Amino acid sequence: MADPKGFMTTPREEWPRRPVDERVRDWDEVYVPGALLPIVSRQADRCMDCGVPFCHDACPLGNLIPEWNDLVSREDWRAAADRLHATNNFPEFTGRLCPAPCEAGCVLAINQPAVTIKNVEVAIADRAWADGFTPPRPPDRLSGRTVAVVGSGPTGLAAAQQLTRAGHTVAVYERDDRLGGLMRYGIPEFKMEKRHLERRLEQMRAEGTKFRTSTMVGRDVGATELRARYDAVVIATGATAWRELAVPGRELTGIHQAMEYLPLANRVCEGDLAESPMSAAGKHVVIVGGGDTGADCLGTAVREGAASVTQLDIYAQPDAERDEDAEPWPTYPKIYRLSAAHEEARDLETAPAADADARLFAASTLRFEGDADGRVRSLHLVEVDAERRPLDGSGRSLPADLVLLALGFSGPDRADGLIDQLRLAMAPRGTITRDADFATSARGVFVAGDAARGQSLIVWAIAEGRAVAAAVDRYLTGSSQLPAPIGPYDRPMTV
Repeated sequence: MADPKGFMTTPREEWPRRPVDERVRDWDEVYVPGALLPIVSRQADRCMDCGVPFCHDACPLGNLIPEWNDLVSREDWRAAADRLHATNNFPEFTGRLCPAPCEAGCVLAINQPAVTIKNVEVAIADRAWADGFTPPRPPDRLSGRTVAVVGSGPTGLAAAQQLTRAGHTVAVYERDDRLGGLMRYGIPEFKMEKRHLERRLEQMRAEGTKFRTSTMVGRDVGATELRARYDAVVIATGATAWRELAVPGRELTGIHQAMEYLPLANRVCEGDLAESPMSAAGKHVVIVGGGDTGADCLGTAVREGAASVTQLDIYAQPDAERDEDAEPWPTYPKIYRLSAAHEEARDLETAPAADADARLFAASTLRFEGDADGRVRSLHLVEVDAERRPLDGSGRSLPADLVLLALGFSGPDRADGLIDQLRLAMAPRGTITRDADFATSARGVFVAGDAARGQSLIVWAIAEGRAVAAAVDRYLTGSSQLPAPIGPYDRPMTV
């Protein structure tokens, strides 16, 4: 604890964002480059080095937050990087993409703004790369055991890196043409530039991990064939089966799933396309779904030059402060948050009819209407109460040339045949079942991440990858020294 009075003398200060009118004209990350380091040491001083640091419990990785806060406040960046990487394979990802449940669990947050844990984390990660504190760590010797990891999202990559460093020969299979899963084609460039992903992948290649892209297990390679080829298989395909909206007019042209729309915008940034065939340019856009994926669609549509963008959230607008009775500290509260995309929409007034920024709260879609050519032209909605019951006289319509459905995901996609070929047992909610050792009903086949847990956060995905690696290592060798931060049945803190 470098400054025992830091939490009393220093106010919370976050990484400043670039001006809205500047950042919406490009796809670069929204934050001011280089503006974090001058403030982050002072912000780390606000950490109280609590006797019982609840930020540990709020973070499934068990990040050693007070330790690296103290080291950053003393500007010992190498030691801070060591402590950060001791629990997290990819802090530059979580520091940009995680909603920071650790900050909700910060003891200071009981009656003050929390420590800027997420900002400190990403500052350490970026400084570690800049100063060469993250060299490849290939194993001293190989075990002679082989592991196939199916899926290259954060769970698959974390599992692969841990198992490679333990000495096993690991090959990662990815159905897309590039690695990264949703981090590659689902997360917009303005939230995380893909250079951060490429840098980690190069590190993993140097450590010995092998990658096979454009390979769909179940089609290009049979799942049973893959199992016979390797000593163990880890399924980390994520939850990619999107939820549908069964209302009249859904068949109209111009209504798409968010994960049909976002990958095309990312491919424009990758240089694959000059322009997205689903571009929002000049269109009235309505996004159905109030979560992070909907916000990603919002920021993307704004950058593509949409005529208007409105986001529908079926929940009522939350309060700005935590409801201590319903969601007491240290749980993660549902409060009104202004993401970078919502800030842009508010300042640019993309949705004049919205309640706040670009969002219409307590709004439920009734139907779509189209023109003579079968293209969507309007969305009809109604306000709902807390039980999602329509309110009389609240119906209205919005112009809509492009509708994006961001309603979340129910579980892994079964169309590739992987699940059926391995005859894996499934849970009623559509996820793959597993035992206390992350093992599926097929011997030697393990599952981790959203494919088994269901749709979750990146920090849980990485924790799952680290934990399943320890389980696979035990299966192959009889014991393991790899850390297992969570069990398959652990869940976030709730009331």
